[in-house]
Parts: sequence; structure tokens; C-alpha cells
Amino acid sequence: MTPPRITSPGSRLLLALIALPIVGGWSSGCDDDDVVASYSWDLPSHFPEPAVPDDNPMSEEKVELGRHLFYDTLLSANETFSCASCHLQSLAFTDGLARSAGETGDIHPRSSMSLANVAYTATLTWANPLIVELEAQAQGPLFGEDPVELGVTSFEDMLLPRFADSPIYPDLFAAAFPSESEPINLPNMLRAIASFQRTLISGNAPYDRYVNGDATALTEEEVRGMNLFFSERLECFHCHGGFNFSNSVNHANVIAAEVTFHNTGLYNLDGNGAYPPNNTGVFSVTGNPADMGRFRAPTLRNIEVTAPYMHDGSIATLREVIHHYAEGGRTISEGPNAGVGSESPLKDSLVPGFIIEESEIDDLIAFLRSLTDTEFLTDPRFASPFE
Repeated sequence: MTPPRITSPGSRLLLALIALPIVGGWSSGCDDDDVVASYSWDLPSHFPEPAVPDDNPMSEEKVELGRHLFYDTLLSANETFSCASCHLQSLAFTDGLARSAGETGDIHPRSSMSLANVAYTATLTWANPLIVELEAQAQGPLFGEDPVELGVTSFEDMLLPRFADSPIYPDLFAAAFPSESEPINLPNMLRAIASFQRTLISGNAPYDRYVNGDATALTEEEVRGMNLFFSERLECFHCHGGFNFSNSVNHANVIAAEVTFHNTGLYNLDGNGAYPPNNTGVFSVTGNPADMGRFRAPTLRNIEVTAPYMHDGSIATLREVIHHYAEGGRTISEGPNAGVGSESPLKDSLVPGFIIEESEIDDLIAFLRSLTDTEFLTDPRFASPFE
């Protein structure tokens, strides 16, 4: 995989650190030609092919194993939690919470990100420019201790026997990794989960049908909202553009993915742009003051069902989000997070504020709702195999 180009100021020093090792140490992985040739992408006509690591080629069998693992509580220490506990299909693989909770009740400082089109995302968390492959990202929920999510860290020796003793998993692992004599191992679990996640493609919303030639797919209100969204007056499309409505995109056709983060003036605790200490964005990785409060612009696909909004779920509705951007930053009048976000010296230049009528907000919200792909939210290919 070509290293991404980091455009967040002060973060270029991280390029040498991009290639994170995946726990467990293993060889280059499955290179069986039959496995490589066995997978065909089912993509919307206006979508490029996702980028796939050379050491984890796609296969139907690997995707099916990953689907089982994604939904299986065997993957958590106390067998009560799964990846799907924080990523519900009906909510575009978010969880509807402002901040997600792990198996022990630990509260995450950030909200659960949508997995819709995660195969196209250049970085895989809200604010870590180092995590650029799904195989590496999955280690965080499994082994993280602050907060605990799946809580595997102290129970690693118990994990593999659970799957080896299962009536279904020996066959699933053998089919997914046919060239390996002992395929039930942690690296293969990560590969399979990542393969399943790469299939979570959402591209059949009314907006998609409209751009593909169906002039009746959008209402007059939605078209007016679309024109506002793509206007220079509002500038929404600068951070939420392209086929995935995000400016942090990677796919098989790019030479180098562009990794971009933004400070939107959500907080300004000290008048100098400070964010709450447990949620400082890219700054928590780089230590560079210029990276304070910088977070990734998420996809707007299925945004209607992924409330509450922002990295910490601190804005409840789409209307409130639009008001935040119209004001050029959020004003918090009292409490520990009091401050005037529009006056933050670290705020992105793409968040200058704008004038908008309430009727125009209605139109804009109607357009954003046209990005809801109901087929994706109910597609049985992405649903639990245990139900």
C-alpha cells in the first residue's frame, strides 16, 4: 500500500511511522492464486475498486468468516460483546450513542464511526493518521485498555481455543485460508474481519440514482438542497465531496491517499483553540499544537441515521450541525467547555461561517436525507449470520 499524504499541519513527521505492525507477527499472508481470483466486487457503477493489501486478498470464504467473527461475542473477553455491538447495520454500522461503551462499561471518549464505505477511508479512526489499514485498526477494539472495548488483552490464551472448539469455525477458517495447515490464529481473524468490512459498500441512495441518470430520484426540495451543498457559499463539499462525501478517501486508483483532518471550531476552551483534554484530536498523536482539535471529516452517506453528530456526539441533530457551521464555530456559554469556537485561532479556513435561511436549512437537510441507502441498511449480506 502506498503511504498516504498527510495534509494536517505538523503531521508529516509521522510518515515514517505509518506502517503499523499487526500483533502476533506472521509471514506475508495468503497468496493462493485461487483465493485471489475467486472474488468479484459488486460495486455501484460510479464507485472505484477499493484498495486491498497485498497480503490479504479478498475471497468469498474470507468475507463469510469475517461476517461471523464480526457478529460473534466469542471475540470478547466476557463473551457478551462483538464488533456489531458498537456497529449496528440499521444505523449504518454506528450505535446511536454520543460515546460508545465497551464490554465492561468503559465509555469511549468518541462516538462509533460509520463503517459504510470504510473500504474507501484513508484513515480509520477519528484522529489517528497512523492507522491506515483495517487489519491494524481491529487491534484497538480487541486489545485496547483505555478504554476497554472487547477486552481481550488479559484473555489472549483463551481466545483461540474458543474458535478451535467451535462446531463451525474450523471449517470456516479452513475454507478462508486453504493453504494453511493451522489457520485459526489471530492474524487470520484480523484479515477476515477486515475483508468483511471492505464489502460494506453503500452507493444506492436516491442521490446515487439521480447522478446515474434518474431525474425523478430527487424531489425539488432535495435538488435545491444539493445545489446549496455544492455551492461556494456554504462550502460543504470541500470537506465532504466526491463519491463518498469525505475528503479522506483511498481506493485502488490513487497513487497516494490524502489524509486530511480539520478543526471546526467545536471547542475553544482557553481562547487559544484548546479542546477537552481527553479529546484533542490529532494533537494526541503528534504533540504538535497546530493539530489541536483536528478530526477526520466522516462520510455523510446515511447521515440521517447516524446521530448524534461530531466526534464526541455533542450535537444532536442535523439542523444543529448546520447552525454550527453557519456560525463558523460553536459558542458554549458556561461550564468547563465554555468558549467561542468561531474565534479559535486553530479553526480551519474552510469553516468561515455563512448566512442561511431556515427554509434553506430545510432544503439542505432534505438533500442530506437523500444520501440514505435503505438497501444497505437492510442488506442480508451484511446482517448477522446467527439470526
